[in-house]
Amino acid sequence: MLKVAVTGGIGAGKSVVCSVFEKLGIPVFYADSVAKLMMEHDEEIREKLINFFGLEIFDVNNKVNRSKFASIIFNNAEALKTANGIIHPVVRKEFSQWAEQQSAPYVIQEAAVLFESGHEVYFDKIIGISAPVEIRIKRVMNRDNSIRERVLERIKNQLDQDIILKQSDFIIINDSKTMVLPQIINIHNNLK
Repeated sequence: MLKVAVTGGIGAGKSVVCSVFEKLGIPVFYADSVAKLMMEHDEEIREKLINFFGLEIFDVNNKVNRSKFASIIFNNAEALKTANGIIHPVVRKEFSQWAEQQSAPYVIQEAAVLFESGHEVYFDKIIGISAPVEIRIKRVMNRDNSIRERVLERIKNQLDQDIILKQSDFIIINDSKTMVLPQIINIHNNLK
C-alpha cells in the first residue's frame, strides 16, 4: 500500500482536497487533528510541552490554548522546531499504526509541515497544493476569524510554496479558477 502525503501552505486547501479523496474511498489521516488530541490527552507530550512552553499554553479545561500556543511557536523558529520535535514523532507512529489497518490501494496523510519536519522520507508520493497567497490569506481570515497580519506571520514561518511544489510528485492548483476535481481524479487514477 502506498503512503501519500498531501501538503501545502496554510489556506492552500489541503482539507478540501483530502475530503474529496475520502469521497473516492481513500482513507485520510489528519495529522493536525491527531496532534491536537495527543497534546491534550498524552501525558508525556503534555509534560514536555509544559516544561518547555509553560502551563499557560493550556486553558482551565486542559485544552490547548491555540491562539497563545500559535503566537509562541509561529513567532519563534526555535520554539516551532521544539514543538515539532515533541509532537511529530508520536503522530508519525500513530499514522504508521493507522495505515497498517487500512485496506485501500493507498492512504493519505494531510501534513502541513511535511518538509519542515523531515517526514517526506516516510511517504511514497507527495501531493502539493498550490494557491496564490492573497487567496490563502482570505481563506484563513474567513476560516479562523483572524486578521491579515496574523495570517501573514504564519505564512512567513512556513516553507515557501515554490519549495514545496518542487519537491512534490503531483501538484493540485487550487486558485479558485482551475477545477480541482479533475486534478484529484487524475492523481487518484495514477495512484491506484
